[in-house]
Amino acid sequence: MLESMEDQHKRFSNSLQVINRSDSDDLKSSDIKIEVRIQGLYIISNYFPNIEHLPGIIEVDLLDSFKILCRRLSRITDNAGNPNGTVSTEKLPPPK
Repeated sequence: MLESMEDQHKRFSNSLQVINRSDSDDLKSSDIKIEVRIQGLYIISNYFPNIEHLPGIIEVDLLDSFKILCRRLSRITDNAGNPNGTVSTEKLPPPK
């Protein structure tokens, strides 16, 4: 059974972590790194202060990263136990 995107998002939303990996909490610093993590998968985005970002661009990137990770985790769980699957679950921690 295929799961809707909304159901995927609900299922993984409790596992979502957004972590500031920057050297500073100041979003105007020279090195802005934001990690979006769900279980064992993550995306790290870098932002440069000398580029003028549109308001809300970090938030939009976080949402896009969340959606990408949800799709990836859904494919992993859908292919679990399938010897012909293309996604490995070996290094992922068990779901919480």
